[in-house]
Amino acid sequence: MMPVFPKTKRKIGKKVKRIPLGILCIIIFLSIFSLLYLPRMWPEFLRDPEKFSRLNSEHKAIEVVIPQGASTNDISAILYDKGVIRHPYLFRIISKIQKNDGLYKHGLFLLSASMTYEDIMAELKKNSGRSGTVRFTIPEGFELRQIAERLSEQGLVDKDRFMKVAEKGQFDYPFLKNLPDRENRLEGYLFPDTYEVFSNATEEEIIEKMLDRFGQVFSRQYYERAEELGMSVDEVVTLASIIEREAMLDNERPLVSAVFHNRLKSKDYPYLQSCATVQYILKERKPILSVADTKIKSPYNTYINPGLPIGPIASPGKASIEAALYPADVDYLFFVANSDGSHIYSRTYEEHLRAARKVK
Repeated sequence: MMPVFPKTKRKIGKKVKRIPLGILCIIIFLSIFSLLYLPRMWPEFLRDPEKFSRLNSEHKAIEVVIPQGASTNDISAILYDKGVIRHPYLFRIISKIQKNDGLYKHGLFLLSASMTYEDIMAELKKNSGRSGTVRFTIPEGFELRQIAERLSEQGLVDKDRFMKVAEKGQFDYPFLKNLPDRENRLEGYLFPDTYEVFSNATEEEIIEKMLDRFGQVFSRQYYERAEELGMSVDEVVTLASIIEREAMLDNERPLVSAVFHNRLKSKDYPYLQSCATVQYILKERKPILSVADTKIKSPYNTYINPGLPIGPIASPGKASIEAALYPADVDYLFFVANSDGSHIYSRTYEEHLRAARKVK
């Protein structure tokens, strides 16, 4: 007979807890991030921990549009492309850790490269209140007052406030530094183009958008060329604005520019004698100037003041800016307009008189 042994209790081991899928994904993501990016980012952090999460110290506002339904990945890419952040992957990690994913709003936001990632995220979680947009076009050769009038007619700005902001507002752009004390400070720098803005954009935001466009057009190559010519940016823009108002045909802009450049270097003919500068004083595009008009005392009158006027007289387009920087290689000192908008160019005063009689 087999002995009967007492039944022993089978020990049941504790079940191993499974790591939630979401946390596992984060761990995997952090591991990959550590392997790929920390070796590159760590030296930068050691050099300057305070600066690490900021792209730079400039407080200049940067317009960023976040489309509806954009993911954190999309937003980090947009911020990187706009020059707001340096490390899109780090932005995504901080966003996930702080549980901000899915909380960001869509619309237009004014951000800065000097903001920390936490500041940027906090701003993006606010309602921007911007949805509908409006398009407007500023033609080449428009004066500041005409820009204000057009925007006012479209219901985009208060004309008087626009002019006040243009005169007194603080705008941090390299091309606006060291401007002389004059009326219509931003004349020539609100770049003529077609723009799309939010319907409730402020005067400051519209002006900044137009200044941003000028900064995009006036490239590093233009700065270097201006230096070669011994001209400041303001002098280039001033000359370009005169060319814009004098030359109706694109192919003649370098020729008109050459006449003015030659005048600026001439001892015998140092006066530009541009009708457009007197029209600017009169605030009227008067087709024929009187002798009295040409004698008006003003720093803009190139009939009585040698060299360039005190500042631009209109917003020049890219073609006129390039003409100011790259004049034609000719020795003309005079031109007279034909009825079709073209010009007859002359080297001597006698030739110029004959051309003027021919036109009349």
